[in-house]
Amino acid sequence: MDLSQLDVITRVAGATLLLALGALLARDPRTRRVGVYFAPMALCLVGFLAGNTPEPTLRLAGPLSHAAALIAGYAAVFLWWFCLASFDPTFRPRGGVLAAGLAWLVIASADRGLLGPGLASKGLSWALIGLGLSMLAYLIWRLVRDRSGDLVDESRRARLLVVVLLAGQLGADFLVDLIMGLDWEPQGFTIAQNAALLAFAVWLGLRLLPVPAPANAPAPAALPARGEEARLAERLRVLVELEKVHLEPDLTFADFTRRMGAPERAVRQLINHRLGHAHFRAFLNALRVAEAKRRLADPALANDKLIAIAMDSGFASLASFNRAFQTLEGRPPSAFRGPPTPEERPAVF
Repeated sequence: MDLSQLDVITRVAGATLLLALGALLARDPRTRRVGVYFAPMALCLVGFLAGNTPEPTLRLAGPLSHAAALIAGYAAVFLWWFCLASFDPTFRPRGGVLAAGLAWLVIASADRGLLGPGLASKGLSWALIGLGLSMLAYLIWRLVRDRSGDLVDESRRARLLVVVLLAGQLGADFLVDLIMGLDWEPQGFTIAQNAALLAFAVWLGLRLLPVPAPANAPAPAALPARGEEARLAERLRVLVELEKVHLEPDLTFADFTRRMGAPERAVRQLINHRLGHAHFRAFLNALRVAEAKRRLADPALANDKLIAIAMDSGFASLASFNRAFQTLEGRPPSAFRGPPTPEERPAVF
């Protein structure tokens, strides 16, 4: 088998696997949310694979070639969003993340001549390299920062693996562009590049697919807590119901573990296995939303502003308060507010 054959096999197999995995993620309701981010990433990577070869005879021709080159330029931003969504069930492109993504889409469009031939020759590819390195740095920071609150052992390990693999892959590509130039693409390098990017995307997608339960398997029954687990469960109840530690907006998993008086692994397993939360932030948000719903329904607090309800419920900002409600309840906090009594004026928000 020569390099040309290996080149074609790698790119065709990669495109087929990406599209198939995207269909699987979109079909299962449990993975449909992250599948929304995987689908555009997969299409962009298919476009990248279609044109990432130094052999002109192995590329698409005509309008298909131009379309593939265009969508390939968008791959980085959708890969970025997909990685963030894979480890954060509350992720939505917003704020700086949305602005950086839109900036990439605009610059990439201009670099490929979509906004006019004059901009295509302005060296915008170097601007994309700078923006891409910033996006990569942000992703690494988020994955490492949120790792301490990740309650699933496999996910905690995957965070570090993603950091190593993605930083190595994209970091090497950016360095090659900086040192060798944007037009340097020997066939052996492009084949390795295609294979590495494909392997990373497929591995990350496969780890998101739920393992199907055996047919007619009974649902596992919750066993009563015993021994050390019972002691931890009781300590958890005291912290939540009596001490109400979740109302502290700056509470970290390390602080919570210290108050539990138990090893981190034991606390992670208790919250994950017993209560079903994959991340400490999700655990806190569930408690805080429950507290906020109680306050919103209290007629004595009918005139309190939403920002006051949010702060008293443990949220650090009104924005995080609204996001948590939308994620957990599918409705804004105002939908849970009880009507004021006749002698009271409606609250001003």
